[in-house]
Amino acid sequence: MPSNHINRVNEDIRLCMDKLLREVKDPRIHQGLLSVTAVETSGDLKYSKIYLSVLGLEDEKALKQGLKSASGWLRRELGQRLRLRNTPELSFIIDHSIEEGAHINSLLASLDIKPEEETEDDGE
Repeated sequence: MPSNHINRVNEDIRLCMDKLLREVKDPRIHQGLLSVTAVETSGDLKYSKIYLSVLGLEDEKALKQGLKSASGWLRRELGQRLRLRNTPELSFIIDHSIEEGAHINSLLASLDIKPEEETEDDGE
């Protein structure tokens, strides 16, 4: 179970990365609504997994290439803004849960289900 320190670091990294990703000038990264859903950092602060959700993703391969090319700049900026003892090495993981949720909502909305009619009790 992660300690409170790691939880605070994860939240700080999540908020900072959310801002930094909007500042990246690479057009491969700006493909839709990009948000950082979660961050998992190792106990020694050397590695950090950043889970990204993109609504309206056009080309996942190009997004991953853009993130890989910007990871050095992102890591440097993260280290300067958070002033951590060790700036973690960043790895990005695309999280498809928001897209899947939107798809399930559209399927549920398209169902033709009639509402149940209320039955009245005449015996009272």
